[in-house]
Formats: sequence, structure tokens, C-alpha cells
Amino acid sequence: MNLPDEFTQRMKGLLGAEYEDFANCYAREKRQGLRVNTSKISVEDFMRITPFTLTPIPWTENGFFYREEDAVTRHPHYYCGLYYIQEPSAMVPASRLPIEVGDTVLDLCAAPGGKATELAARLRGTGMLVANDISASRAKGLLKNIEQFGIMNAYVTGESPDRLLQQFGCYFDKILVDAPCSGEGMFRKDPALMKSWLERGPEYYAPIQREILSCAVRMLKPGGMLLYSTCTFSPEEDEEIVAYLLEKFPQMEMVKPEGYTGFSGGAAENISDAISQERELQWKEVRENCIRIWPHRMEGEGHFAALMRKKEESSEAVEKIRKKKDTTDHEKVEALYQKYPETLEFFRNLKFPLLPTGRISQNGELLLWQPAKTAMPKLRYLRTGLLLGTVKKNRFEPSQALAMALKKEHFSNVLDLPSDHPAVTRYLKGETLDVPEAERCKPGWVLICCDGYPLGWGKYVNGVVRNKYYPGWRML
Repeated sequence: MNLPDEFTQRMKGLLGAEYEDFANCYAREKRQGLRVNTSKISVEDFMRITPFTLTPIPWTENGFFYREEDAVTRHPHYYCGLYYIQEPSAMVPASRLPIEVGDTVLDLCAAPGGKATELAARLRGTGMLVANDISASRAKGLLKNIEQFGIMNAYVTGESPDRLLQQFGCYFDKILVDAPCSGEGMFRKDPALMKSWLERGPEYYAPIQREILSCAVRMLKPGGMLLYSTCTFSPEEDEEIVAYLLEKFPQMEMVKPEGYTGFSGGAAENISDAISQERELQWKEVRENCIRIWPHRMEGEGHFAALMRKKEESSEAVEKIRKKKDTTDHEKVEALYQKYPETLEFFRNLKFPLLPTGRISQNGELLLWQPAKTAMPKLRYLRTGLLLGTVKKNRFEPSQALAMALKKEHFSNVLDLPSDHPAVTRYLKGETLDVPEAERCKPGWVLICCDGYPLGWGKYVNGVVRNKYYPGWRML
């Protein structure tokens, strides 16, 4: 691989005697990784049913290396949302942000969703996740991954960080900022990024990173924790950004994240041309508490992560959103049942307590479940909670997202097929199912499952199952 000359000179200065090992690693085959969706299946159960030859990724509990010849994105378990394809070193940031049950969590630069889906899985269906990306096109891919993972308690937004700050104020317990960066750690994975690096290097991204983090800090509650990460080796985008943040916001302090023998600390030398003696201790703290993942030391492409905490005694503006009184949800649901009788018929088959765990709302034709009785601010939402389905012309049609959020036992009318059954692939391609196993189904909506895990909906009519799998997700 022909690395840009400017990049190689920078890396020689940064790595010294290790540079040759670093350069040689680009000739090695890159490693592939998948991360088990523990909100749907335990690691132990997944290993019992997966047909793939997997090797544990040692720095995360639910990550595995897989072989390039394994068609992991063509297997039905992928469509069930049982795992996510993710570069191995990119699994570090979400695993090092200490999520607790009930937290309000913000993934500020969330697309395509690898880190957001892990944060949501660790919430275990409690609290709330706001997954945001300023790019509308990228946010659509983020929404798809959120829904495929069966995540109910998420709001997907497409806003700028300053807009979120304006609307939320000091609101979140945990924030992840996997910032846009020059992408030096992805050159082996995607050589085309080298051209982008030549056009927009570290000096372009550093101001953006400082601006994003400045907003993030002000959205973090006192006592809350923020994890900053990049996929670049540039100290200007890594240690220097963290040092800047600590200097600008003295209420922030470094926290030593959970380690691993292959992790490195921050850059070994002071990077700035001139650094004051007053900042020397700060730089020492940064170097000792950051995580660097080097591709010549670990089986990953490269990553940087820094965990910080806002001191409890911080004086911050109060949150700008308030709890919403829960007085009419049951009345709303009853009114929906009366207006749309088919809705009542469907929910009689649903063995999942939507109330009182959240609230039901209707937005035009959309019927939604929302995770918290909260008056959410006015933002550009792609989704507010879980889309249950659409109600129109006196009919109710359940959503693909609802199917993915359920377990097999949550619906009374189920067609469950093994992953090697030919009908599973036909279903994923949008075909009608005419199989003997369907004869046990009752007329009406059917939850189609594979090895006990939902794939989507069908409708049993006149001895066949009409395909209701979402067209945009079909196997090509």
C-alpha cells in the first residue's frame, strides 16, 4: 500500500523505532469483526446456534473475529438482528462508556449505528437513547440499524450539536462523541480515504471536534461521563483535543477506562511546538489515561478513546425538557381501538406490555410507543421511540420495527422456521410462503421467525402466508 508521503513522515515522528512495524502491518490482511446483539441473545446462546467459525475479540465481551469466506451478511441471523458487522477496534468506545440501567444517553455522531446499537443493548430496554447524526442520509442508515436491532427506547435525530444543546440543555447521564476525523486508522480498510486525507487533513477536523465537544460537555449532567473517540492517529485530533477540553472546561476530569494488555497510552511526547509548564501536568494526565489502538500491536485498524467525567459540584444550566403527566394514555388507546377495530384484533395477539412501560402516541397515520413520559423538544426526528405500525382506512398494519423488537413468545400467531429452511431465504426476498408448517397458523397477521428469532410479518390468507417483509430490507 502506497501511503501518502506527508502521512509517513508524521507517523515516523510519532512512532520512532516502531514505524517499520507499523508500515509492515499494512501488508497484512485486515481482520473482520461482528458484535453480538445482547439485547436479543446471549453470547452463549449465539455461539450455540451460529454456523460460523468465530474467535473472541479479547478487548470486548461480545465481539468476535470471523473469516472472510463466511457470508455473515447473507445469513438469516444477520436479518434477525442478532449481530452487527463492526471493525474490531471500533468496538472499544461503546464498551468503555459505563452505561447503567436507566441512563439517558446521547450518541452525538451516531451513524451508521455500530456504537449506538451497543449503547442501547447495554441499557437493557430502560432509560433512553438519543442517536443523532447531522447528515440526513447517514441518519437514515442509522435508523435502519436501530430498528433491525429491535431497539425501542431510542429517538433518532438529525440535528447539529448546538441545536441539541439549545433544546436539551444539561440533560444526559452519558454521552459518546465518536467524532468526524481524518480517518488515518481506516486507510487499510478503505484506501480511498487517503485521497480524502490529502484534501482534508487533521487541521480541517480539529476545529469541528472542538466545537462538537464544547456542546457535548454542556449537555452532560454533573457526575455524568463523556467518551471521546476517533479513528485517526493524529495527536492534533486526539490528545490535543482532550487537553483543549480540560483547559476550557475545568469541571471535566479524566477517568482511566478499563484496560487491555494491547492498549497503548496517549502519545509519548509533548506534541505541541510549545507547551507551558502549567500544562505539563495536564498533558501527563491526558497521556496516561487515553487509549490508543495501533494496528501493528493489535488486530484492529486503529482507534483513540478518552473517558472524562463532569465533576459533581459543577454548576450547570438545568435541563430544558420536563416530564409529561401521564393522564390519558389508556383513554387514547381505547379511542384507537374504537376507531380502528383491526388494531384491537392485532393487539389481542400481542403479549407485550406496552403500558405502563411507556406511552402510546399517534402522529398522522403512525402509531408509536415512546419510552418515557417526557415532553421531548422540537427537533428534526427520524423516529420518536418504536414505530408500532400504521392506521389507515380502518386497518392496522404492524411495522417491521415492531417485529424486530418482539420475542417469539410475544405474539400468539407464529411461523418459526430453521435458518436452513429454503422458505427463509424466499421470505427475505419478498416471496409468498406456501409451506406445510404454515398450516398451524391462524388467519391474519403472523410473526415470521427463524430459529426462534423474529424476521418480520406475514399474513396468513387461504392457506398461504403473504409476504409483508419490509421491501427496503429485502435480500437481493
